[in-house]
Amino acid sequence: MAGHSKWANIKRQKARVDAVRGKTFTQLSRAIIVAARNGIPDPDGNFQLRTAIEKAKAAGIPNDNIDRAIAKGAGTADSNAQLEEIRYEGYGAGGVAIIVEALTDNRNRTAAELRFAFTKRGGNLGETGCVSWMFDLKGVCTIVGSIDEDRLLEAALEGGADVYELLDDEEQPGAEVFTTVVNLERLNTALRAEGFKVSDAELRWVPQTTVLVEDPEQSKQLLKLIEVLEALDDVQTVTANFDLADELLG
Repeated sequence: MAGHSKWANIKRQKARVDAVRGKTFTQLSRAIIVAARNGIPDPDGNFQLRTAIEKAKAAGIPNDNIDRAIAKGAGTADSNAQLEEIRYEGYGAGGVAIIVEALTDNRNRTAAELRFAFTKRGGNLGETGCVSWMFDLKGVCTIVGSIDEDRLLEAALEGGADVYELLDDEEQPGAEVFTTVVNLERLNTALRAEGFKVSDAELRWVPQTTVLVEDPEQSKQLLKLIEVLEALDDVQTVTANFDLADELLG
C-alpha cells in the first residue's frame, strides 16, 4: 500500500527554486463560490465548500471575504460573474502531458492565456481529451508531520484508501493518501479521527505512468510552465505526468 510521492517532491522543489506564491485570493474565492453553488451554502453539510474554506483561511483570506464568496455562490449577493469549471489539456516540453483545471467567467480569455503560456514555454494547448486518458481522477488527502506508518496504514484502511505515498522530505515530512472520488470525505474523516493533520483534501488527476525527465533545460521549461500556469487567476490546479531525475531534485 505504501510508496513515495515523486510529484509532491517535484512541487516542493519547484516552490523552493521559483519561490512560487500560494493561491491568490481570487483563485481561492472562486473555489468557494463554485462549491457553494454546487451544494448547500453550509460548510457543515458541504464537504467541497468546507475544504475550500479551510484552504482560504490557511492562506489568510479574511472571514468577510469568505462570507461574500459563499453568498455569491448561494445567489444571495449581487454578482454578474457566471463561473464555469473547465478542464484544459496540453503538452509541455518533450511531450509531457499536462492537465489544467480552471474556473472562468470568460472561456475565450482563459483559452488565450493558456495557449500563450504553453507556446512560450515549449508546449502546446491541445483538445479536451488529448491527455486525460493517461490519468485517473482520485481523491487525495495530504498529511503533514511525522508519520507512524502502522497508524497510517490502519487509518487508511479504515477510511477506504487505495494507497498512500510517503513524502520524501526530512524538513517537511508527511504523506499523501489516495482513494476514489466518492470516498474522499470518508477518508478525510477517518484520518482526522486518528489524529493526523490533514492539510488538504482534494480531487486530483493522477498519472497512470510517468515520464522521467533527465535534461536540465527540459526540467526548467516544464517547471517554469507550471509556475506560469498556476499564477493565472483562472487556474485552480495543474497536474503533469513527469518525474524529475534525482539529481534535478537536489
